[in-house]
Order: sequence, then C-alpha cells, then structure tokens
Amino acid sequence: MSNILIIDDEKAIRKTLSEILSYEGYKIDEAGDGEEGLKKVKEKEYDVILCDIKMPKLDGIEFLEKTKETHPDIPIIMISGHGTIETAVEAVKKGAYDYISKPPDLNRLLITIRNAMDKTTLVAETKVLKRKVSKVQEMVGASTPIHKIKETIEKVAPTEARILVTGENGVGKELVARWVHEKSNRASGALVEVNCAAIPSELIESELFGHEKGSFTSAVKQRIGKFEQANGGTLFLDEIGDMSLTAQAKVLRALQEGKITRVGGDKDINVDVRVIAATNKDLLKEVEEKNFRLDLYHRLSVIIIHVPSLNERKDDIPLLVEKFLVDICGDYGIARKAIDEDAIKALQQHNWTGNIRELRNVVERLIILSGKTITQSDVENYVLPKK
Repeated sequence: MSNILIIDDEKAIRKTLSEILSYEGYKIDEAGDGEEGLKKVKEKEYDVILCDIKMPKLDGIEFLEKTKETHPDIPIIMISGHGTIETAVEAVKKGAYDYISKPPDLNRLLITIRNAMDKTTLVAETKVLKRKVSKVQEMVGASTPIHKIKETIEKVAPTEARILVTGENGVGKELVARWVHEKSNRASGALVEVNCAAIPSELIESELFGHEKGSFTSAVKQRIGKFEQANGGTLFLDEIGDMSLTAQAKVLRALQEGKITRVGGDKDINVDVRVIAATNKDLLKEVEEKNFRLDLYHRLSVIIIHVPSLNERKDDIPLLVEKFLVDICGDYGIARKAIDEDAIKALQQHNWTGNIRELRNVVERLIILSGKTITQSDVENYVLPKK
C-alpha cells in the first residue's frame, strides 16, 4: 500500500482529501503545517506528498526546498487556492512534481498521483540498473594507503607494465585491477577474469589456453581460452598463487613470446594481452617451497600494488559505510538509513578479518535488522561477538 502525506493548514481540506485517497486504497498521514510535515518525512517513507503553499510556521515552498535537500526523489505535488502562474513556475523550478489549484479536480489529482508514483518507481529502477551496468565501482577511501594506490594506478595504467596486486582476501584486489583496466589504453577491450583457485588443476590449462575438439574425453568441441578472449584487452589472473606448476610454465611462455597453444593443438596463436595478477599468498615464500616459479614471479611483478587490510585503514570505515548504505538501500528500494557516530566508532573498533567484503555484509545486515537510524546498540547486537 502506497503512503501519501497531506500537508495543509485547513483541517477540512485535509479530511476531504484523506477520505478520497483512503477510498482509493492509499495509506494517508496528515500534517497541519510545514514544520510538522518535515518531522513526519524524517520519521517515515512516503511515495507522494501533497503540500499547500500558504501555511503558518513554514510555507509550502520552504518545505519543498528543505525536503528536496534530504529526499530528492519524493514527488511533491503543490496545491494552493492563492496561487498564480508565477507561483506555479517557481514551485516546479524548485523541484515540485506538479502544481494543482484549489479546489482540485479530483480526476486530475488522482491521475497526477499515479503518474508521480510511476515516476518514483522508474527512478528507483534506473538507479539500480545504472549501478549494475556501471563498468567499475568507486574506490572509496581517503587514507594514506588508498591515496598511494590511486596515485600508482594513475601512473601505471596508461603503460603496458604487468602488475601484481597483493593483499588479504576481501580487500578489493579485483577493484584495483578494474581501475587499472578502465584507465588504460585497453579500456575499449575486454577485461577477462580467471579465478585460478576456483578451477581444478586439470582444467586450468584448458580454461586459460582453450582446447581442440577431441583433445581429451570431454572435449566435444573446440574451446577458446581466456588468453584469446582477452586479446587486445586485459587478463586478470586472480589467486595466481594457486595455479599449478604446469600451467605456470605455459603462462610464462605466453608472457615471454606473446603466443599460446591450445590443449591438443600444435598451432601457435599470437595474443596481445596485458596481464594483471593477484594473490593473497606470499609468492616469494611459495617460490622457496617450490610451489611457484621464480621466473614467472619476476615476469608478473613489474609493478606491485599492495592493498592494505581494513584493519590498517579504519579511518576509511565512515566513507565505506556511507557508500554501502546508499548502494544497498538503493538496491532494496528504500530510503537511505542513517547511522549515528557511536555506531561508526563501534564499527571502527571491530576486528575486520573479512575486510571490505565483511563490512559490506555487516552494513547489509544492519540495514535489514535496524530501524531508520542504525545505533551503537544495533552494532553490539548484530555485529560484535557476544562475550
């Protein structure tokens, strides 16, 4: 059921509109002036607001301006018996959805309300779709480590240098790779991602280099590998520390010669690929333990970008929380929830073993389980471990 707020200092008009709209199936709240209306908007989400212009304490135009600052997507329909063309134009310029003179034509009013709600739905859906199709997420943070990463990306992205991104699970290594690709001369090409840890060792070569039909039992047709798919673009090898030694040798050849051979094939295929690798392991230690090739390490690590853990950049938590509140509430189609300072401080004291990924999940949990404002008590109840 859609919620409508009626703001008018004339009780009779509020009552009449409330009865009509309630009959149409809307849930109605009333306010006698702009100040009371602002208070209700802070306490509850509304799909449409009907607002008189001439009111005591805070008039309709002032209410419109203040509400648009905090809730820009709520359609506000101005209603007045004292209005002029100039007043109507001013209201629309300041963000009003429409202007209707008193006494309102009920058919026009109902149509305007339906159209306003349709617009609200479209705006919400558009925001969700824009986030889903956007090429790369924002790299959020103002801490010194993040500032250095951004500076490094600006310097190395336009080059062809291979990059090794290191850091714990969940810190955002993939995001660094995406930013490098987007700022590179290969941005118009494909960014192809391979999670080396998620692919069985016996299949990783076929995944990377492709295979010919009949090269092994399940090879019922020819397959184009990730290197060929990324030709002219960027290949992101995530968790490369988990790659088999056999596959490492073939990746080394591809980097050295710019050529690959499909599994079961004997033809060299030229590939023009920029490789960005990422790992949560200490590759030099893996080299000592004979799990990783030293020559491949040197090929991959022309530039090393280390992404710090969230525990090393807790000053960025307020910015990250704000970003997640906007994104997640937008995805859910609800008004952005607020969070108080004590709740932020409690989150900054938490030990973030899962890094950014864990923080995002925690914010989503708080949005679901908390009220309109997330408090320290919510963090203690839903995030911090019970002693």
